[in-house]
Amino acid sequence: MSDLPIIKPRERDGVLQALRAGVVPKLGLQHIAVGRAGEIAQVLGDLARIADGGSSFRLVIGDYGAGKTFFLTMIRLAALEKRMVTMSADLSPERRLFATDGQARGLFAELSRSTATRTKPDGEALRSIVERFAGEVREQATAAGKPLKTVLQARLEPLTEMVFGYDFTNVVSTFVEAFDAGDDARAQAAVRWMRGEWATRTDARQALGVRTIIDDESVCDALKLYARFFRIAGYGGLLVNLDELVNLYKLNSTKSRQNNYEQILRMLNDVLQGGVEGLGLVLGGTPEFLLDTRRGLYSYAALRSRLEENAFARDGLVDLSGPVIRLGSLTPEDLFVLLRRIRRVFANDEHDGPDLPDEALEAFLDHCERRIGDAYFKTPRETIRAFVQLASVLEQNPGTQWNDLIDRVVVQRDEGAASDHVTEEDDELTELRL
Repeated sequence: MSDLPIIKPRERDGVLQALRAGVVPKLGLQHIAVGRAGEIAQVLGDLARIADGGSSFRLVIGDYGAGKTFFLTMIRLAALEKRMVTMSADLSPERRLFATDGQARGLFAELSRSTATRTKPDGEALRSIVERFAGEVREQATAAGKPLKTVLQARLEPLTEMVFGYDFTNVVSTFVEAFDAGDDARAQAAVRWMRGEWATRTDARQALGVRTIIDDESVCDALKLYARFFRIAGYGGLLVNLDELVNLYKLNSTKSRQNNYEQILRMLNDVLQGGVEGLGLVLGGTPEFLLDTRRGLYSYAALRSRLEENAFARDGLVDLSGPVIRLGSLTPEDLFVLLRRIRRVFANDEHDGPDLPDEALEAFLDHCERRIGDAYFKTPRETIRAFVQLASVLEQNPGTQWNDLIDRVVVQRDEGAASDHVTEEDDELTELRL
């Protein structure tokens, strides 16, 4: 165990608090990561390609509780370590890829607020990125004996050929001038434009003198623009994580679903055709979201033809080179290793940890299998949560024996999929109401 990384107290508390709640920790994931070696290797290759000026598109598919969010978070942390910028958001009825009432702009605003770097991993890093870039340009201008605005425009020149790239360069120039002049109100107005927070072109023009804004129709173009800007600013590129795409599957209107699927197709085509620089897109969804020929991505013929899996990848054979990554189940052996790692998180320099020998872990897994069958390792979220609760009781009640508690452990099936399933009859009734 000595070769394992040291667990910091903050990481310990963050991991255990998140696992007790059944959510993915934001800190310390490296201490509990198991399995997925092939999938992780493929994604690390994607990150290297992005850092080299290429692009990547991945659709991560898995059942509820199978580890999609965990996997996406691992990818995000790996991207930060490689000096990339990341953006992350969950789709919802208020946040979509395409809309006409502000939901797509709302998605971009959420993505921009989540902007993170290695030195600012918790988000809200967009302004600091621009400030850092402006500082570099000042140094460059001073060294060359040229006006700051001249050097700034030269650095941003590659963006002017992109959609609303010209206005973007003007907004960045406005921010730099306002920041240097101590005009925080005008600087903040520029930041609001970059975050997609201006609702109308009229308001943006009055505040900044620009003719365009990031709106419902331009989210995909904005992501491509920012990916190139971040590379100009010295970063390795942009990784965008979009989770909970099942919310598109649940849209009642067939037209709304198709419009959103068109945006996914557009992004996929841009990547496959090599028309994007320094952008990685990782989308998380359920098997129904992908495979349902009535409501899912497979209902859109152009997407189905691009996303269908390799016909030769059957009977234990895999092909992870395509855009779809199917997260298979953890094996019982993987889950045993995971429980050992969680046990280690409990025990660090300040804690002895619960009295849970390997024999107890085996007994716990046997109990889970008897309670809910193989769901305990196929969708292990509730199994992990129950184990953390058991370990917490043992840690806080010295002298309590694990074998007195095992049979009292209650493990629930993860019913997330059932609650979000849309029946054919429900769909037809809703379509009639529309």
